[in-house]
Amino acid sequence: MTMSSTGGRRRPPTIHDVAREAGVSRGTVSRVLNGGHYVSPAAQEAVNAAIRKTGYVVNRHARSLITGRSDSVGFLLTEPQERFFEDPNFNVLLSGCTQALAAHDIPLLLMLAGTKDERRRITRYITAGHVDGVLLVSSHSGDPVAEELRKAGVPLVQCGKPMGPGSKVSYVAADDRDGARDMVRHLLSLGRRRIGMVTGPLDLPGGVDRLAGYREVLTEAGIEIDERLVVSGDYSRASGDAGTERLLAQAPDMDAVFVASDLMAQGALAALRRAGRRVPEDVAVGGFDDSSAATEATPALTTIRQPYDRISTEMVRVLLAQIGGEDPAAVILPTELVKRDST
Repeated sequence: MTMSSTGGRRRPPTIHDVAREAGVSRGTVSRVLNGGHYVSPAAQEAVNAAIRKTGYVVNRHARSLITGRSDSVGFLLTEPQERFFEDPNFNVLLSGCTQALAAHDIPLLLMLAGTKDERRRITRYITAGHVDGVLLVSSHSGDPVAEELRKAGVPLVQCGKPMGPGSKVSYVAADDRDGARDMVRHLLSLGRRRIGMVTGPLDLPGGVDRLAGYREVLTEAGIEIDERLVVSGDYSRASGDAGTERLLAQAPDMDAVFVASDLMAQGALAALRRAGRRVPEDVAVGGFDDSSAATEATPALTTIRQPYDRISTEMVRVLLAQIGGEDPAAVILPTELVKRDST
């Protein structure tokens, strides 16, 4: 920090202070800050050392006036606030994206928009240029946010496949259908034949694809789909509890249940305990995600691991490429069956 001419108050260091400390011109410092083009390695090292010594921090507002960019990215979750705090997957994604952007010195702004009014306000804020791009999480079918942002020219990457036909939105997704197929095959390999399912929301791509994988494997095994063994949930613990209770009432001979998220599977375990069903002796339970909810459950959950670290990294990579002018892209990542004590 540098002393000001008005008393003992200190002013923040400027680009001129960095140039003086490094023994280079202000233009050289500016080129280093903007990517290091046409700067010798020795000058670049001198500038970086001067930045560390002086404690200089880039004035993002001033730079944005020149570049037309905000140098920030939005993490938009179209769910109510309570879901953000309940579901561990959202926090893992947020943390991963924050770390991936930090490597590029780009801050991440968390935006929660669980109602139509909130989504309208957030869309106005984004299209006004306050962020350079958006990482969109949990976009439901019929939610216009993704398409509105795309039409406004906002770089956008969605977590999960878009639901609308012919969507041109970039996305990164785990292979939900293949993961579900692996789980149901595993339950069949244990000799279970009356396999129930608590689905995710069927207006989300993961909910649709996990149900499709469940149906496909049972059909391939020659087992007729019994609709009494399928109930819907919304990825909350409460819906897993209520859904499993409903399954037990409709199909008391159920000997396994595939629950479309670990958080819902915690609720399923609670419902089975109340009903006096032992896990896995009477009913085997499989989840999906391999979140902290899987290892905290009793018994620990057999589940499908989503590669959240890679999902976060790829979402950031695809978004930054799009901000840089590249075309939209789609990335689908493999899942993995993780066996624990619930099956």
